[in-house]
Amino acid sequence: MVQDTKTTGLPFQPPRVYTVSRLTAEIKSLLEGEFDLIWLEGEISNFSSPSSGHFYMSLKDERAQIRAVMFRPQARYLKFLPEDGMMTIARGRIGVYEPRGEYQIILDYLEPLGVGALAAAFEQVKRKLALEGIFDEDQKRPVPFLPQRIAVITSPTGAAVRDFLRIAGRRMPSLDITIVPVRVQGDEAAGDIVKALELVNQELEDIEVIVLTRGGGSLEDLWPFNREEVAYAIRRSRIPVVSAVGHEVDLTISDLAADLRAPTPSGAAELIIREQELLVRDITVFSSRLKTAMEGMMARNRDRIEGLSARMRDPRRGLADTWLKLDELCSRVLSMSKAFIRDKTRALQAINERLILNSPSHAIALRTQETGFHTRALTHAIAGCLEKQKRDARAFTEKLGSLSPLSILKRGYSITQKLPDMTILKDSAQASPGTGIKILLARGTITGVVTKTEKGD
Repeated sequence: MVQDTKTTGLPFQPPRVYTVSRLTAEIKSLLEGEFDLIWLEGEISNFSSPSSGHFYMSLKDERAQIRAVMFRPQARYLKFLPEDGMMTIARGRIGVYEPRGEYQIILDYLEPLGVGALAAAFEQVKRKLALEGIFDEDQKRPVPFLPQRIAVITSPTGAAVRDFLRIAGRRMPSLDITIVPVRVQGDEAAGDIVKALELVNQELEDIEVIVLTRGGGSLEDLWPFNREEVAYAIRRSRIPVVSAVGHEVDLTISDLAADLRAPTPSGAAELIIREQELLVRDITVFSSRLKTAMEGMMARNRDRIEGLSARMRDPRRGLADTWLKLDELCSRVLSMSKAFIRDKTRALQAINERLILNSPSHAIALRTQETGFHTRALTHAIAGCLEKQKRDARAFTEKLGSLSPLSILKRGYSITQKLPDMTILKDSAQASPGTGIKILLARGTITGVVTKTEKGD
């Protein structure tokens, strides 16, 4: 080793050279060893949740920021969904991602600052379902006035079902109440409630109203009734649903989605079950009022009928007068009908006599005789005319035969035509040696070439 003794008198030490991997590994060891588990307060920004289920974000304050990640096994336990701008308090450990040389905090707990995670999650679910129209009043169904069969979805051992049955038994002992047992607390409770709603709708067709209830508790205890899948199941139900969860001050998502909200389980029984004694008393009062009204109406009608009877004549007298008038009218109608028929018969007889005198049968016979005479004369004239035409046709035929060129050809004459224009030759000057000719005979033709021509008169 080279030693420099001129300046310090100590041996010379060369600088230590790190590789990138070595330096990053030592930084990772220092940071993760120093900051094993820390709490951090900051505002969420650049939040993203890819299909992997992990949550990626940055936590920042006024001067700095740090990248953070919460992996799916921890993220699935969050009751709310992180959002940009949300102030939070987080717990995690510092980690260094060596391939990129970046440090970040790996979270295992996250909670909104100033408000509980469940309260934030409640507002998120409430806002989402309100935008989807799950809470719209026009979508809610009316609860029957006097339901005879009720299904109660609740814990079979809780105080809620005892309170409901006690009030129901006191108000209407004859009701048919079916208890559908479910868990009302814990992570599996929401799934039980959804399955129970579907079971009642599919299997218990004669149920008229469903009561979804449980007793009071903390927000965490009531959380299954704040799950969005429970709200969707309530709206899918074809049977009206009454939600009675917790105490009067408690408000859950199921209360907002249900067709009717009751403040307590006992309140649900009082809202949908009419008190039998009160109904009987009301029916008795209404029956008495109806009886009194009917008796009064009958008395008034009886007085009116008596008054009308006093003013009414005996209808038999009117009928007798009517019969007399009908007899008189019938006699007059018969007399007038007979006179009318007699006059019309006389008129028809006179017309018949005039028709006989002016009958066209004589004129028809005369015209028939004249027509026969003219027919015979016309037939004779036509026959003579046809005979004359036949004689003339035979004479013309004989003349045409004697003047026909074919008759001339039969006597030894011929017709010579110049080729190719088929001009009939009348003079030897029309053809010269070498000209093609065609000679038409009485039977057949001769085609040849002119070899010599001679002039003549």
